[in-house]
Amino acid sequence: MGGDLVVPGREVTFADNELIVSKTDLQGRITYCNDVFVRVSGYREAELLGKPHNVIRHAAMPRTIFRLLWETIGRGEEIFAYVVNRCKNGDHYWVLAHVTPDWAADGSPIGYHSNRRVARREALAAIRPLYARLAEAEAGAADRKAGLEAGGALLESILAEKGKSYEQFVLEL
Repeated sequence: MGGDLVVPGREVTFADNELIVSKTDLQGRITYCNDVFVRVSGYREAELLGKPHNVIRHAAMPRTIFRLLWETIGRGEEIFAYVVNRCKNGDHYWVLAHVTPDWAADGSPIGYHSNRRVARREALAAIRPLYARLAEAEAGAADRKAGLEAGGALLESILAEKGKSYEQFVLEL
């Protein structure tokens, strides 16, 4: 326990001054993706538009973090999160994602917007062991639901010990 998150395949990177941008509808289906997203993910734009955003979900990524992300944006709040994504060919790329709700003129939510920057290596030195612990807790449970609960409880415990929210922890890395 306490090792590093194992992410098989080659790591793809992009420039520090580039942003991966996407928008989704309320169900998480991609409605917009920029050229950096297309290039880094290895998908064609036509293969991404209309598809669930989790088409790029990497199996090594703890589900606990995605639950936290969806709960946060579902409350109408923004979130910053480190995420490892899967390229079409099985390679992967790490990002610091900033995800926010998109609002209609009447104030109702109409979707979500995500800007992703290249992940800082120093931050990944802290994130990878944390995500390994979460993934281990999820995998060690009797079923997927229990795994998600175990991962969530572990994350809450770790953050409480640090006296920080996930976002505070992430942004201080």
